Amino acid sequence: MQRSTFVRLTAIALAAAALSGAATAQQVINLTVASSHPTTIPWVGFIKDVFMPEVDKRLAAGGKYKIQWKEAFGGQLYKANATLTSVEQGITDIGWVFSYLEPAKMPLSQLSAHTPFTTSDPRIVLGAMTEMIEKNPAFKAEWDKYNIVFLGATGSDTYDIWTKNPVKSVDDLKGRKLSAPGILGVWLRGVGATPVDGALTTYYTDIQTGVSEGVVSLATGILPAKVYEVAPYITKVNMGVVFSGGVAINKDSWAKLPPEVQQAMREAGAEYTRRHGEDLLQRHQTAMNRMVELGKTQNPPVTVTPMSEADRRKWIDNMPNLAGEWVKNNEARGVQARALLTQYMAAVKARGAKPERDWEK
Repeated sequence: MQRSTFVRLTAIALAAAALSGAATAQQVINLTVASSHPTTIPWVGFIKDVFMPEVDKRLAAGGKYKIQWKEAFGGQLYKANATLTSVEQGITDIGWVFSYLEPAKMPLSQLSAHTPFTTSDPRIVLGAMTEMIEKNPAFKAEWDKYNIVFLGATGSDTYDIWTKNPVKSVDDLKGRKLSAPGILGVWLRGVGATPVDGALTTYYTDIQTGVSEGVVSLATGILPAKVYEVAPYITKVNMGVVFSGGVAINKDSWAKLPPEVQQAMREAGAEYTRRHGEDLLQRHQTAMNRMVELGKTQNPPVTVTPMSEADRRKWIDNMPNLAGEWVKNNEARGVQARALLTQYMAAVKARGAKPERDWEK
């Protein structure tokens, strides 16, 4: 064999060995990612379409680690009432935690639900709540105590009302049974409606069976859940955006991850939060328009009616002091809640919010 041929073959063999060694050195990490809601719900879909690919992209660049994802979205492992405990107990490694269905366990996380009519921009609320969780020890501890690590924030577009029958004025809501998720039922105290606890996965059946007469909800969730089919009268109230929870990982699973993987997940969580907020802002009106289009041939057709500013003002003014109640209840637990309320309101105002009620007073 000629020397040049020998050298060339040797080089090829060494390169192949190097590639084989690199592939062998890449550690595969098995993780389960799950949710109670289907991926058609925007913030769940973004776990699959944004969070997971962003983690993969960062790990691929490093070359040392690869995640083998086992997906269990859409309630395959647990339902909406078990999102916190399922991540806490390691039923899933990573999952969406629906914090405002957990008012007893996560009272601080209900802060935005106690300050309605603050802003209709989800980016503002997601940014402010992420800041609170990452930088305020009390907020961080509320996630840590349940054996979970917060990675990215989820929220809503602005809230409106879907009903079986028309709402001609705010007084029409008095005595009506309206489904609402968890703590958001307190918003109905300003109009005398009766809250019925529920979630996007139950609203359609609740209305269909007469458990409730409508819902307090958000366009981006109602559209894929098709609730407009049984509650075609949309009253635009623009009650504002709330923080609804976040993508989180079981702390025991987290502790087993190499620092490089943890960092990739932190960065992917931040990207998830940013893109989720932007998407909600753009998607809201699109969802409204789509419901009208899809519902134009049903009987009755889907209609959208803005609530008058006078009725909105009446609703806002007739609400009890929800923020004051949040402060009182948490201070009874030994938390300096008034300072937290002040910090939160300052954070949303710094991001451009102009609250329609001064909840600090």
